[in-house]
Amino acid sequence: LCSMEKEDLKILNKGGEEEMELQGYHLCRWRLVLVGLGVLCTGGFLLLLLYWMPEWCVKCTCTRTSVRDADVILLRSTVSCLNSPSRVSHFLKFSSLLRKLFFGVNEIAVKVPSLFKLLIKEVLNPFYIFQLFSVILWSADEYYYYAVAIVIMSVISIATSLYTIKKQYVMLHDMVATHSIVRVSVCRSNDEILSTDLVPGDLMVIPSNGTIMPCDAVLVSGTCIVNESMLTGESVPVTKTNLPNPFHGDGGDEADCPYNTEEHKRHTLFCGTNVIQTRFYTGELVKAVVVRTGFSTAKGQLVRSILYPKPTDFKLYHDAYIFLFCLVGVAAIGFIYSIALSIIHESLDIVTITVPPALPAAMTAGIVYAQRRLKNLRIFCISPQRINICGQINLVCFDKTGTLTEDGLDLWGVQRNLVKSQFVACMATCHSLTKIDGQLSGDPLDLKMFEATGWFSVHDKKANFVCVCAPMQSTYEIGIVRQFPFSSTLQRMSVVARLLGEKCMDAYMKGAPEVVASLCKKETVPENFAEVLEGYTKQGFRVIALAHRRLESKLTWHKAKMDFLGLIIMQNKLKAETAGVLHDLHKARIRTVMVTGDNMLTAISVARDCGMIPPQDTVIIADALPPHNGQTAKITWRYADKPALTTRLGEVNISLEDVCHEDALKRKEQYHFAMNGKSFAVIAEHFPDMLHKLMLHGTVFARMAPDQKTQLIEILQDVDYYVGMCGDGANDCGALKRAHGGISLSELEASVASPFTSKTPNISCVPSLIREGRAALITSFCVFKFMALYSIIQYISVTLLYSVNLGDFQFLFIDIAIILLIVFTMSLNAAWKELVSCRPPSGLISAPLLLSVITQILICLGFQIFTFLLVKQQPWYTVWEPITDVCNQSSYINKSDLNDTEADDHNIQNFENTSIFYVSCFQYLIVAIVFSKGKPFRQPSYKNWPFVLSVASLYAFLLFIMFHPVETIDDFLDIVCVPVEWRVKLFIIILVNATVSVLVEVRSAGNISPFSSFSVLPMQCAHLCLIFTDSRSSLAFKPFLKVAVCLTQ
Repeated sequence: LCSMEKEDLKILNKGGEEEMELQGYHLCRWRLVLVGLGVLCTGGFLLLLLYWMPEWCVKCTCTRTSVRDADVILLRSTVSCLNSPSRVSHFLKFSSLLRKLFFGVNEIAVKVPSLFKLLIKEVLNPFYIFQLFSVILWSADEYYYYAVAIVIMSVISIATSLYTIKKQYVMLHDMVATHSIVRVSVCRSNDEILSTDLVPGDLMVIPSNGTIMPCDAVLVSGTCIVNESMLTGESVPVTKTNLPNPFHGDGGDEADCPYNTEEHKRHTLFCGTNVIQTRFYTGELVKAVVVRTGFSTAKGQLVRSILYPKPTDFKLYHDAYIFLFCLVGVAAIGFIYSIALSIIHESLDIVTITVPPALPAAMTAGIVYAQRRLKNLRIFCISPQRINICGQINLVCFDKTGTLTEDGLDLWGVQRNLVKSQFVACMATCHSLTKIDGQLSGDPLDLKMFEATGWFSVHDKKANFVCVCAPMQSTYEIGIVRQFPFSSTLQRMSVVARLLGEKCMDAYMKGAPEVVASLCKKETVPENFAEVLEGYTKQGFRVIALAHRRLESKLTWHKAKMDFLGLIIMQNKLKAETAGVLHDLHKARIRTVMVTGDNMLTAISVARDCGMIPPQDTVIIADALPPHNGQTAKITWRYADKPALTTRLGEVNISLEDVCHEDALKRKEQYHFAMNGKSFAVIAEHFPDMLHKLMLHGTVFARMAPDQKTQLIEILQDVDYYVGMCGDGANDCGALKRAHGGISLSELEASVASPFTSKTPNISCVPSLIREGRAALITSFCVFKFMALYSIIQYISVTLLYSVNLGDFQFLFIDIAIILLIVFTMSLNAAWKELVSCRPPSGLISAPLLLSVITQILICLGFQIFTFLLVKQQPWYTVWEPITDVCNQSSYINKSDLNDTEADDHNIQNFENTSIFYVSCFQYLIVAIVFSKGKPFRQPSYKNWPFVLSVASLYAFLLFIMFHPVETIDDFLDIVCVPVEWRVKLFIIILVNATVSVLVEVRSAGNISPFSSFSVLPMQCAHLCLIFTDSRSSLAFKPFLKVAVCLTQ
C-alpha cells in the first residue's frame, strides 16, 4: 500500500493495471437515524435504492476516516477482484503458522448460496420490484386476471433463473473443490499435510506418479511433464524445468532477476494443472516451492473472472435505459387527464402501461434463440450477452499456426546433408517429447522432426532420463541429461546430452534462425545465411535453425559461441477453409489481422497466400530500436519485397488532406504495415501516438508474446474497432478474453478461457458467429421497437378512452394472446445466409431507428384519433346500454340527444371502446410485420413459419369476431355489437393504416438506411481524423497518406 496526501485514502497496486483506491469510513449514528427516517418516509424504497447502490449506502451512513480506524472500507476498482503482488518475497523469517494467518487457507472456496438467499437477491432486482408494484396496482384496479398472468410468468422466470444460477454455482463448486494429501519437506524430512494447509514458502514434493497441483509452485529440482489444458486450452503436454540456480551459473540473465510468474512461466507449476510425469536425477526428489495459494493462484484468478466478470459496455443497453425513461416521460403527458382525487392512481396506472413489464424477457428471446442456433453450428457460448456485441465486429484477429494453417508440419527438407552426425543428433535430442502410455507426445514440430530421423526413444525409469538410440547402430545411444524447454520470450530451446561412452557432454539448440545465429560463432554461420533464410520464409516455409557445442568438463555453460549446424525447412499448409473465409470477410468489409508468434517473413507469406494481403498491395515492415548508448529510440521503415530500401522516421512529412474522403476508399493499391513483438513494444513505449496510426493498417504482427496479443486487442479497441479474436486457445487466452468476441478452436465443448468455443477446427466459425450476432442484434432492435410501439399504442388507447376504460380481459387478450405470442415468434428469424458489407447500428439512439419509431407512433395515433372521432359522428351512435341493439341496424337513427347520459359502472362496454379495441389490436399486428426486418441480416419473415402462423391466426380470429359476432366471445372481451356498415368502415381504416405504415417504413428505410456505411463509421472516422491531426506526430513515412485514407478496408 502506498499512502497518498490524505490519510483516509490508500492506493493498492499503484501504477499497475489493476490499481485500486481504498477509502476508510466510520459509522455515523446521526446519519443512520436520518437514513432510517428516510426509509420510513419512502415506504422502504430508499432501502431498496441503497441496496442497489452500495456506494451510496456507505456515503449516506458513514463519515470519512483513516483506513486504519475504519469500520467500512470502500474499494474502487475496474474489476471485482483483488490480485496479489506478482513478486513473492522470501518467507524464511516467518513460521508456517504466521504465514497461514497472513495468507489464509489454501482453498478456492466457491460457496453455493441457499435457495432462499438466491431468491431474495433475485426478487430484489429492479425489474421484479417494478412488476410487484404493477401487480399491486392492477389488483387495486381489479385487473386480477392480468395480474395473475404476470405473477405466473414472473414465478416461472424466477424459478428458471434460480435453477440456472444454482446449477452454475454447483458446477463451479465441483470444478474447484479439490483437496488432497501432499508431502512437504521440513528440516530434510518429509511430512504429509492437507493441501489446504499449504502456504507460500513451503517446499512441496511432487509425486512421481503425478498429481493435480493444489497451488502455484516453482520447481527448484527435477522436471515435470504437465497438462495445462484446463488453463490454456493447449492439449499437448508441456515440460517444466527447475528454476536456474544463480550460484551454479545456470540460466544467465534469467537467473539473476527476481522470481516473476510471467517471466518464469516455464518453471512454474500452476494450480489445477495435471502433472503427468516427473523426472529427477541422482536420486533427488522433484521439489517445488509454493508461491501462491487460494484465489491468488492462476486457477483462482480464473475462477474469480467467472464469478466477477467485467461488465460488457454496449451502446444498445445504455440506449435502452434512455428509451425507457423517455417512455416514462411520455406517460407524464397522460397525467393531465386525471382529476385531482385520482391523479396518483391514474398516473401510476399509465406508467405501468408505457413501461411494459415483459420487455426484459422479450429482449432476451432473440439472444436465447441465437445461442441455440450457434450450438447447432457446434459453437458453444458461456457469455450470451456477447452475441449481440458480435454483430458489430468489424475487425478480426487470427492466430496463424493451428488457426489459419494446419496444426501439423511436414518436413520439406534440410539445408545441409543429413549425413552430418551432429545435425541428426540435434534433430533426435533437441525436443521436449515424452512417452505417455507408451506413445510419444509433445509439440507437433518436435514430433515431426524426431520421426524424420528414424530414431526411437527409450525412457529409463530407474535412471529417470531419456535415451535416444539410432536404429541401425544399437550401440550408438545418446542420453538427454538436461532440458531447457522452448520459451516464447527467448524463442529457442536447448538440451544437454551425452553420447554413450563419452566423458564430455554436448549442448544442442534449436529455435528462431535469427536468434540461434546470433548465439553462434560468426565463422560457422554461412555468409548467405540472411538471403537463404529470406528466400524460404518468403515462400511461407517455417524455418528452424540448429546449433551445437561441445561442453567443457566444468559444468558451466553460457548459451553462446555455438557452432551453426544448418536449417530445417518445415511446411505449414493452409487449412482448406482459410482462403474462402477470409475472402467472405473482406467482401463484408471486415478487416483481418494476423497475430502470431512465428517469423515475420513467414507470416507475411502466409498472409499473402490466404488473401489477407492482396497481391497488388505493398507491405511495409516497421523496425523499431529502443534507446541505446544515449541515442533515442528510432523507427526504420522498409519494404518487405525490397529490404534494401529503408527510410528513417523523420524524412518525409505526412499530408493530412482527405483522410476520410470517400474517393480514397476506392484506391486499388493499399499499404499494409508489419512489425514484430520487439518493435511493437518499443513503439508502444516510445511512440504511443504513432502506434495508433499504425493500427489503422497494421496487418501482420509477428513474434508476439501472449501479453502483447492482449495489448494489441486493447489498442485496436481504443481506436473504436469492435474486435474479434480467433485462436487455438494455447497462447491466446488473454486476447480471447479481452476481445469483444473471442472464439477458441478447441475440442472442449465449452472453455472458460473464451466466451465462444468452436468444435469445428477451422475459422469457418467466425462468419457464422458474426452472422448470428447481427441477426440477434437486429432481433433485439425489432423486439424493442415493437414493445415500444405496443406500449405507446396501448397508452394512446387508454388516453383516448380517459372517460371510459379497457376491460380486464381486453388487456389480458392484448398482452398475452397477441404481444407475448408475437414477441417470442418474431425472434425466431434465422441469420441471413451470407455476410454483407454493411453493419447494423450499435445503438437505439440513431436517426433511422428514431425516425422509424416516431413515424409509426404518429400513424397509429392518427388512425386511433380518427376512429375515436368518427364513431361519434355516426347517426346510430349513442351511449351504449345493455338493451341497445344496433348489430343489424341498416338505417341511421338520430339519437344524438342521448349522447350525454351516464354509462355503466366501469364504462367499458361502449362503441368507443369496441372501435378502439379492434383498431389497436390490428395495429399491434401491423407494426409487428413492419418491424420484423429480414434481409440483409436475417432470413425473411415469411420463412419464419411460427411467426407467419401466429400472425395469420390472430388476423383470422380478429376478422372473425369483427364480422361474425359471437355472444360468448363478445361478453368475454367486453365488446359490443356494432352495425355492419361500421364494421366495413373499420376494416377499411385498418387496411389504410396497414398500407400507410408499410409505405412509410419502406420510404424511410430507403431515404436513410439504418445499415448504410455512412452510419456505421462516423465516430471512428472522426476519431481517426483527430489522431492524424495531432501536432505531436507531424512526421512519418510517406505511405501513411495512402494508408490513412482507407479507413474502412
